[in-house]
Amino acid sequence: MLKGILAISGQPGLYKVISEGKNNVVIESLLTGKKSTAYADAKMSTLEDIAIYTSSEDVPLKKIFKKISDKENGGQAINAKASPEELKKYFEEVLPDYDKERVYGSDVKKVLSWYNLLHEKGLLIFEPETAVEGGSETETTNSEVAE
Repeated sequence: MLKGILAISGQPGLYKVISEGKNNVVIESLLTGKKSTAYADAKMSTLEDIAIYTSSEDVPLKKIFKKISDKENGGQAINAKASPEELKKYFEEVLPDYDKERVYGSDVKKVLSWYNLLHEKGLLIFEPETAVEGGSETETTNSEVAE
């Protein structure tokens, strides 16, 4: 689900990778649909590589998006333009043990705006998680995670 989706430092929104060259990447903005080129010196992160600090471990973004989706019954999250207090309260409901020292309000705002953008574009596809129990694989339908 998050493969091929980039966040680029200093650029608004998210970008889908169209093709890769030796020193650049052709991208398409999920906000505007416009295609452009990002060069190797741009600070790019794929969403599948991003995680949020908690008191015990780093939680991958795909799991956070799944928790938001579960909370909202598959709907949109709170508007990222809500007050900092509302955003913090909402995020605590989604991820109660997130590290409040290392996860800033701007990070919470970004996660929620990314979730809403991906939701709006129909790119939040959650697949059943395969759990291994007693040596056999079983599908878990209640605790699906994003691929």
